[in-house]
Amino acid sequence: MPSFSNIQRVNHPARDMFSLVADVEKYPQFVPLCQALHVRGRKELGNGRSVLVADMTVAYKMFKETFTSRVELVPDEHKILVQYLDGPFRHLDNQWTFTDQGEGQCDVGFFIDYEFKSRALGTLMGAMFDKAFRKFSKAFEERADAIYGTQRI
Repeated sequence: MPSFSNIQRVNHPARDMFSLVADVEKYPQFVPLCQALHVRGRKELGNGRSVLVADMTVAYKMFKETFTSRVELVPDEHKILVQYLDGPFRHLDNQWTFTDQGEGQCDVGFFIDYEFKSRALGTLMGAMFDKAFRKFSKAFEERADAIYGTQRI
């Protein structure tokens, strides 16, 4: 089963990076492979937590698939938990963490574990997904710089 994890230090505080990643409706503007994202519904859970259900369409050349996920936003812990609900995967587990490191910096942790239902699709898309995940950190950091400004230390 393919998985990918990365921790990237960025020059933005955890609260800002959490807000940026939590703003899923904006993903088509800057996230690699994300062609569309539609939030079906959103519910407040209390204690600042909320959950949303979203459809994300990923596209690359002739490949185009939509999958549905449950996204739990946990701002007091600077954590985002993504659970797969429906689509071309057998399973998908994704987690984001944001840990302040002082002086306006934080470590952004990204973990994803997935398996396509179809072995053929997995073979076809595996290398491309791995390459895209490696670009995710940079895409979010560049988006943060554009929104919050660069704060190079």
